[in-house]
Amino acid sequence: MRAILLQEPELEFGTGRHVDIRFGLMAHGPVDFENSPASRIRAGIVGSPESIEGVANWIGKCRGEIEAKASNYPYLFPKFPGCNQDTNLKFTVEVGTTSFREILDSQIEPLLKNPSRAAAVETVAKLFLAEIEYLASSQKVQVIICAPPMLLFKFLAEESGVGFKESGAKGDSSEAPDFHDWLKAHAMNAGVPIQVVWPSTYDETKSLPKTRGQKDKRQLQDEATRAWNFHLALYYKAGGVPWRMSRSATDMTTLYVGVSFYRALERTRLQTSMAQVFNERGEGVIVRGGTAKLCKDDMQVHLDSASANQLMDGALSQYKREHFTMPARIVLHKTSSFDAAEIEGFKSAITKHSIHSADLLYVSHADTRAFRDGVYPPLRGTYINLEDHLHLLYTRGSVEFFNVYPGMYVPHPLRFRSDHLSQSAVFAAQELLALTKMNWSNTQFDGLEPITIRAARQ
Repeated sequence: MRAILLQEPELEFGTGRHVDIRFGLMAHGPVDFENSPASRIRAGIVGSPESIEGVANWIGKCRGEIEAKASNYPYLFPKFPGCNQDTNLKFTVEVGTTSFREILDSQIEPLLKNPSRAAAVETVAKLFLAEIEYLASSQKVQVIICAPPMLLFKFLAEESGVGFKESGAKGDSSEAPDFHDWLKAHAMNAGVPIQVVWPSTYDETKSLPKTRGQKDKRQLQDEATRAWNFHLALYYKAGGVPWRMSRSATDMTTLYVGVSFYRALERTRLQTSMAQVFNERGEGVIVRGGTAKLCKDDMQVHLDSASANQLMDGALSQYKREHFTMPARIVLHKTSSFDAAEIEGFKSAITKHSIHSADLLYVSHADTRAFRDGVYPPLRGTYINLEDHLHLLYTRGSVEFFNVYPGMYVPHPLRFRSDHLSQSAVFAAQELLALTKMNWSNTQFDGLEPITIRAARQ
């Protein structure tokens, strides 16, 4: 067993590189700022008169600087420089009354009295969906902000039976909230991306009440951090590319694929595979694969050879559609181990398309933890080789740039097994670390999972 500390990967921005997303944007601007389709983001807003006014006013406020949170760790909580053409963010968000669609509390309140909470949430979501579809079809907007009012905010928080994702809340946001997810899924048909924003994001006095059994009130991120995350989410949803992984001239063109599994809705199929494919610019597309089965030998989900072949073939076809050529290298991250049939199927598709090299990694969360001298957890980037093909990587941990551990709980490392590698395990770990910084919805760079796995799971 050996342990080494990997260098924190730099990201590429408009005029330079930096390890930190927010400082990189303040110093160098978005990577595509010279010809970005999101330099002037035309946004629509759907909500109550009060929530529309609150969001519009906050967007106006954020055109100026939002001061940093008072802290001993200034790199962890930087200021928001202001979203306008005069700062290095180089983009603005434009909202106007012609792109506002109001839903009155008097329309929502009777629907929430439905004895079925799930039905109540769905009928209210349909009100928002109708207005989203109207804006998408009749207005020239690039993104639609969905601003549920305080009435709905409180209703969804009353019990844990129907949860939701509170934008800007600290802690794990991996829940599957009914309102948020239902609306996101059905709004895809409108053809315009949406951004759901809760009242506490733009007005911290409208905080979420405590739920049953909850001892402490949920804590919000500071206003500058909320402004960073909100505006950069709008930027990429409007077609902009805020940052990307750094590359050297000698790097091979690479296709990144994340494979995860989900249960089919009709319950007749145990698991179905889903891949998230990322191109050289960090943009993703979804490829749906075949049915998978639970193997009794290792109690993990696996594809048969034909389904693995089909999934990889689809990923490569998507890449060629985007780039008009094939990549030189493939990196595949999977949430279950590889068996012989899967390796055969994946490699068959890779060989068919004459791909030069491929790395197949099984990526999971580890129960094993490491300790170091002192009171802080291991540093982010700590890589530990356990066996020939088994490795640990701390993607969360103490961060030298922040000069602190920014988390609330003792971190777990990722575990990855290298079933087939063309590069070294250290190279694969360094790449995993870089891919944790490619979530364009979060501007704090120490993500837990690589974007390949995170996006495929979601």
